[in-house]
Amino acid sequence: MLSKVKVIRPDGMLDANKAVVFRQQIKDLVSEGVNLILIDLKKVNFMDSSGLGALVLALKMVREKGGRLFLMSLNDQVKMLFELTNTGHLFEIINDKSELEERLKS
Repeated sequence: MLSKVKVIRPDGMLDANKAVVFRQQIKDLVSEGVNLILIDLKKVNFMDSSGLGALVLALKMVREKGGRLFLMSLNDQVKMLFELTNTGHLFEIINDKSELEERLKS
């Protein structure tokens, strides 16, 4: 794995209230030189358009610095949001950490 890896585990609702904090957290990590971010969404039970926007902005920030962002453990509501907005293809989505290790080898 790469030397600078960070796992973020948001929980509850990823909505307008939490999106601001989430975006700042990603910005801080990128500023610190983290080049691989894994966002584990297992405990997120609801995400609205603000949460989706925060993920897209996070992806943009990470990619601008040459890093990679992965999403893991998407529930059905989050998957449906990606399908309805046709944004799922933007992200590298994995099922578990072993899949992350495989993707990083290639």
